[in-house]
Amino acid sequence: MDLSQFFTTADFIGIVPETILTVTALSVLTLEMARVSRPWIILSVAVLGLLLSAAAAFITSGNNQILFGGMLKLNQISLFFDMLYISIGLITLIFSQGYLEKRGSKSRGEYPVLILFAVIGMMLMTRANDLVIVFLGLELLSISLYVLVGFLRHDNLSNESGLKYLLLGAFATGFFLFGAAFTYGATGTTNYDGIVLAIANDNILSKIYLVLGIGLLLIGFAFKVALVPFHMWSPDVYQGAPTTVTGFLCTAPKAAGFGALLILFNNPLADMHYQWQDIFWLLAVLTMTVGNVTALVQSNVKRMLAFSSISHAGFLVMGILVLNVSSISAVLFYLVTYSVINLGSFAIVSAVEREENGLKFKDYRGLGLRYPWLAAAMTIFMISLAGFPPTAGFVAKYGLFSAAIAEGYIWLVVIAVLNTLISVYYYLRLVINMYMKEEENALISSFNIIVIGLIWIMAAMMIILGIIPGFLLEITAEAANFTS
Repeated sequence: MDLSQFFTTADFIGIVPETILTVTALSVLTLEMARVSRPWIILSVAVLGLLLSAAAAFITSGNNQILFGGMLKLNQISLFFDMLYISIGLITLIFSQGYLEKRGSKSRGEYPVLILFAVIGMMLMTRANDLVIVFLGLELLSISLYVLVGFLRHDNLSNESGLKYLLLGAFATGFFLFGAAFTYGATGTTNYDGIVLAIANDNILSKIYLVLGIGLLLIGFAFKVALVPFHMWSPDVYQGAPTTVTGFLCTAPKAAGFGALLILFNNPLADMHYQWQDIFWLLAVLTMTVGNVTALVQSNVKRMLAFSSISHAGFLVMGILVLNVSSISAVLFYLVTYSVINLGSFAIVSAVEREENGLKFKDYRGLGLRYPWLAAAMTIFMISLAGFPPTAGFVAKYGLFSAAIAEGYIWLVVIAVLNTLISVYYYLRLVINMYMKEEENALISSFNIIVIGLIWIMAAMMIILGIIPGFLLEITAEAANFTS
């Protein structure tokens, strides 16, 4: 069969980044089967594949390229998310090597392969111009995450988390599929451009089907990004998963979920967006409030960060509620900032974590004296999450609040500011334990100088972006203009 009848050369050039990642993953598996004994070789191959994929994405992405008969769309916002996913994948791989050895994991090849396939899945989600492609990307991402969460096979808590995530994730996938089916039943297509035309021409079989479809799609995405009341899996899974996996789990899938939501509601469902504003308003308030209030009573640092992640998802929903160029740009900036902070925070947690304890607030007492550089970096991350100036967290929240106020959502911003003030307590609680409490159990850092250096580069980024955010703001503003 001559494929040129159906596909063009441009189609295959457009998926070169995904192809590179697939070949890299297969190469890593081959090295694993060949019993390559040096972990740094496998890590180097995976890192090289991610870097080549980033270069290919940068070269091949153009302004609104339509590929494979309208199934994929490449533009500035898809390029932005590609670079974000690849960066998160790279950082996660670097942070994970020493941690997995410390926790007794003998596997070398499976872990980077799963990270690579997860990145491919996320790239498909934000490159998609069709609900079918979104589903394929979501499933590839989900299957990879199910295994990663339960990766520590000797750890019962990790196994339990993996099983919970699998069962609830499969349930949420069902909602997404039913949503896509109802949308198809209402409009006769799953293609974004086709949905736009059907709604614009009022060529809809049943508005009830369309409303049901949108609602079920929203539930599917809400699970992935842990919006209240679809967040119940998050604390248990975050606590039980390997700490470096938790860092990946609360950053990359969130970025993919919000990216897909932004594109979906800003393009095919733009005409329906105003009908769902009350729902988004309620989701934002519930998510940020429940996440913050519950985080106040946590004694486990990973669970605190899990509920913190839920609250930040509530702030991000504000951007989808407003949904203009300013709010989308603010969401993109927020996602970058949030990803860097959480990857760095969980890297520090994994650096000082012991299998027996090492996750309680009290276990961090005296860390500022024993490891001042780690404690200082963690302090920067915590105050940035709280939104203190002059950190990037302040700029990110200011952008979202400004966009919401400009559209008249004054009370929503008031609630968001109150939630920000509440969050200060549990973020500074960790800082106080590190510097102002007497030492109880000495935690010992097990990471090398390269990892510590990377943590500090990420901490420095939060200060630099807080003082001079212009460069990143220009990139996010340019990407936001290509959402429609």
